[in-house]
Amino acid sequence: MSPVNEHESWMARALELAARGRGRVEPNPPVGAVVVRDGQLLGEGWHQRFGAPHAEVNAIAAAGNCQGATLYVTLSPCTGLNKKTPPCAEAVIRAGFRSVVIGAEDPTQESALPKLRAAGLEVTEGIQRDRCLRMIAPFLKLKQRGMPFVIAKWAMTSDGRIATATGDSRWVSSEEARLLAHQWRNEVDAVLVGLKTALKDDPELTCRLPEGRNPLRIVLDSHARLPLTSRLVQTIEQAPLMVACLDTAPAAAVAALTAVGCQVLRLPEKHGRPSAEALLRALGQESLTNLMIEGGGEVLAGFIEQGLVDEVRVFIAPKLVGGRLALSPIAGEGIAKMADALVLRETDWRQVGPDMLLTGLLRK
Repeated sequence: MSPVNEHESWMARALELAARGRGRVEPNPPVGAVVVRDGQLLGEGWHQRFGAPHAEVNAIAAAGNCQGATLYVTLSPCTGLNKKTPPCAEAVIRAGFRSVVIGAEDPTQESALPKLRAAGLEVTEGIQRDRCLRMIAPFLKLKQRGMPFVIAKWAMTSDGRIATATGDSRWVSSEEARLLAHQWRNEVDAVLVGLKTALKDDPELTCRLPEGRNPLRIVLDSHARLPLTSRLVQTIEQAPLMVACLDTAPAAAVAALTAVGCQVLRLPEKHGRPSAEALLRALGQESLTNLMIEGGGEVLAGFIEQGLVDEVRVFIAPKLVGGRLALSPIAGEGIAKMADALVLRETDWRQVGPDMLLTGLLRK
């Protein structure tokens, strides 16, 4: 295997490890690391949870003797002291590596590369750089823009419907697709729906995986009308619930929700609804790193029309329902000319059970 291909292969493994930290390390970035000597794996590690040792430290501990070895790490080692862990660059230097291969540099901190090279390590950078940066996109957005990374997710039939003309939607997607959606809930900090979806579907929005982590559940509810009998409220001891309403919402309704344990966030009005941008900035101030929107159509349209969605995840089921009144996933005014349609970039297609999953980016 050529050195370039070997670098690519080991970095791909480091990326697989990094992904295991999603949903546990935020607001830190997910990072993976692999220790290799003479083509043999000595140890590997990833950042497992916020406040715990970073990927490099875990990989070094797993490898034991790192003299003359190569460290592959998806993100450049941290250089500064913080409140939780000492700088990883120092640990890498002390471990006795011959070389370090880095996927991408962390643009939010001082570069570790000069320090590593000054210590005599051979440093290679930019291996699978785009994939490594994509791994930390939510972290970068929070650091650079003060807002969480926004994922728009929905399931639809092959003719673009999320429900029949009667409003029935159970189930558009397959069991395999729904299981993957629960894994996504396990990985994000918050999920959001509009009041109409909360009233119609009466969802819990919890993660059903055996050892899953429940995200913060958010209902965009202008006048704080979410019923106290809803399953969202009734499951508040299992998972936190926020109602994002207008700052003019009735005080009595707000007080009733607060009394049963809801977080109520009052927001300014924009286009007749609570400001989506103000909501994202408020979540960013609380260090929430990623948000998944699960409906409905007006909510998705509002976020997309304002350029606030970063990524789209769409399950497309091999089903047809037809009907002039059947619902489509994105409502709003829509785009008048096909030439002006929003185009997903860095798209990926894969099969999940009988369904196809399309993912792509709306923002770089």
